[in-house]
Amino acid sequence: MRDEYLRIDLNCDMGESFGAYTIGADEALMPLITSANIACGFHAGDPRVMDRTVALAQAHGVAVGAHPGFPDLAGFGRRNMQLTPEELEAAVLYQIGALAAFCRAHGVPIVHVKAHGALYNLAATDAATASAIARGIARVDRTLAMVGLASSDTVARAAASEGLPFAREAFADRVYNADGTLQSRQIPGSLISDPLRAAQQAVNIARGFVIAHDGSRVEIRAQTVCLHGDNPAVLANTQAVRQALQEAGVEIKRLGAQ
Repeated sequence: MRDEYLRIDLNCDMGESFGAYTIGADEALMPLITSANIACGFHAGDPRVMDRTVALAQAHGVAVGAHPGFPDLAGFGRRNMQLTPEELEAAVLYQIGALAAFCRAHGVPIVHVKAHGALYNLAATDAATASAIARGIARVDRTLAMVGLASSDTVARAAASEGLPFAREAFADRVYNADGTLQSRQIPGSLISDPLRAAQQAVNIARGFVIAHDGSRVEIRAQTVCLHGDNPAVLANTQAVRQALQEAGVEIKRLGAQ
């Protein structure tokens, strides 16, 4: 195992409750992770939830990242929308700005930006989408890391074109295809709810690979591992993942930390 894989960030999508609806287990999860991707109100979240989630991250020393998505609250941001690159850029800028207000109020910096759901998946393969997201991030702060699918050269190039750090991400709770992309959520079983399986996948990721659904070994480089906050098994998965990484000698440390 190479030294760079002995250390990894553990992130979770958080702050996705809104109004009268509670999604996830943020208070229980926050002590277990090192980075939080906080919804910015478009696919989930609302001002009160954003405020509380930033405060919770601050209390536990967790790095804060913006989690912008398509303006699709009804579909939880998991449906593609036909927005122009200019609209996407502005939407990303708007959402980062909303979270930045709460971060400023709590004295917490934004460390990274990770697109959500359908926007994330589209950016992984569509250069215009990836570039629009990168431009939106760069207009706020070029020191912000752009988080994207580890296997996506499209996102890596978009980040580089705007002078942004690129943080390669892999998933402990998603099934992979043989090309390093994620198996569609439309296929039953694509979301991993078995904590032992999620833990083994996280350890494999730290060691530089995943096992795809067809049994093939896929080489993968990742600096951060994600668990989905809306997965019903997220708490058990995260507990198992953290324990397994520690037992494997992997240091769990937030992005950008020395």
